[in-house]
Amino acid sequence: MADDLLSQLKTMTTVVADTGDLEAIRRFSPTDATTNPSLILQAAQQEARRARLAEIARHATDIDDALDAVAVEIGREVSALIPGHVSTEVSARLSFDSDATLARARSLIERYGRHGVGPERILIKVAATWEGIRAARTLEREGIHTNLTLLFSFAQARACADAGVTLVSPFVGRILDWHKAQEPDADFSGDRDPGVQSVRRIYEHFKGHGYDTIVMGASFRNAGEIIALAGCDRLTLSPKLLEELADTTGNLERRLMPLDAETRAPEPQDEAEFRWAMNEDAMATDKLAEGIRKFMADQRKLEALLGELRKG
Repeated sequence: MADDLLSQLKTMTTVVADTGDLEAIRRFSPTDATTNPSLILQAAQQEARRARLAEIARHATDIDDALDAVAVEIGREVSALIPGHVSTEVSARLSFDSDATLARARSLIERYGRHGVGPERILIKVAATWEGIRAARTLEREGIHTNLTLLFSFAQARACADAGVTLVSPFVGRILDWHKAQEPDADFSGDRDPGVQSVRRIYEHFKGHGYDTIVMGASFRNAGEIIALAGCDRLTLSPKLLEELADTTGNLERRLMPLDAETRAPEPQDEAEFRWAMNEDAMATDKLAEGIRKFMADQRKLEALLGELRKG
């Protein structure tokens, strides 16, 4: 009898849990875990966590302090359950401010250190804006590893690799959402999925040019997208999709293969080239801006919740 798809996927791809749900992490035993403001909001609303988070919020100096303290608390809990990395996000409000991103990232690493979690266990998540990528370049040189998120375009991926970031998170499902809205009757299944095509192009470019940056597909809408990207360096999956893969048997074929570097990497893009490429890509421009707004909407809800908890 064939093994379940999740077990087979783990033999060729590092599986990452896209959740702060401790029970889901215990059940599916991922190597890494990643969070974002939306997932932290969900975790903070869990009744089992409220008393502890209320205590943290009451001892914080302000809302920003409370936000980071809560993110690190949840990240610390998650890190105790997995052998690999926890991704923790810098506030989306800082997406266009390199200096503020640097300060917040360093603060998060310091907070984790006070809880006994070393920098080698943490990936600082930063939006893949030009300013975010510049900040990530500096952080990497300081030994702080980064995960560049809200990545929708090849231009963003190139700039991240040129900056030497540890990992990029190209979004699959949100790219599909945009194209389905433009062409509702088109067939985007399997290899026709534009999000799958985007990740495959990035993966082949990185491997073909010898970049060390890890490719981690993210934001999946269905198991078919995951199956089409089996063999990617890492894939971050929601508990719902982890469960679907665990409950499905069959033969899983490796779709992405590691390649030997064949040619030298092209010259890095400068800022003007990056911004022009983004301007020419309507989907990436739309989805990056929308993603930042959505993360901030959930962050504001989290700020309101922590504000109430601070009052006791």
